[in-house]
Amino acid sequence: MDGQQDGGHRIVVGVSGSLGSLAALHRAVAEAARAEAAGRRAEVLAVLAWAPQGGELAYRRAPCPPLLPFWREAAVGRLAEALDAAFGGAPSGVRLTAEAVRGDAGDVLVRTADRPGDLLVVGAGGGLLRRGLRPSVTGYCVRRAGCAVLAVPRPVLQHDLAELHRRNRWHLPAEPLPSR
Repeated sequence: MDGQQDGGHRIVVGVSGSLGSLAALHRAVAEAARAEAAGRRAEVLAVLAWAPQGGELAYRRAPCPPLLPFWREAAVGRLAEALDAAFGGAPSGVRLTAEAVRGDAGDVLVRTADRPGDLLVVGAGGGLLRRGLRPSVTGYCVRRAGCAVLAVPRPVLQHDLAELHRRNRWHLPAEPLPSR
């Protein structure tokens, strides 16, 4: 039943386990809690997109169906770990369901948040280098979603870790490391 017809609100959130996706997960739960406080039924659907090892193209070239259940199980495990990292399990007071779906992240999220009343929540920003290596899931969702998209900024901790990594990347130890 459509979330608009039954008075409910469905919030779809992309989860990968990164700090940005954990921030998006927290924001999605906060949006659901806000809807519940306003007297509207709300549900969070946490979605982790997964692909076979090496990607879909590699799998099409050399399919190995017996491995698919293992890859799917690994994705379900990553999703459970992300929920545990974010909330210590499932958050209380909010209806949350989670699923691992095979496919490219942007496409999976846009196909899942397919109702006009849905809210799609994604973590924003992977940096210029990351976007050069892999297209932006956030940008894909903003351009293609048929519902509202909320792009949650990178958490301050993620900025701090990236800066620390940049500063320390070029520094070598002053003395050679002891050999064993």
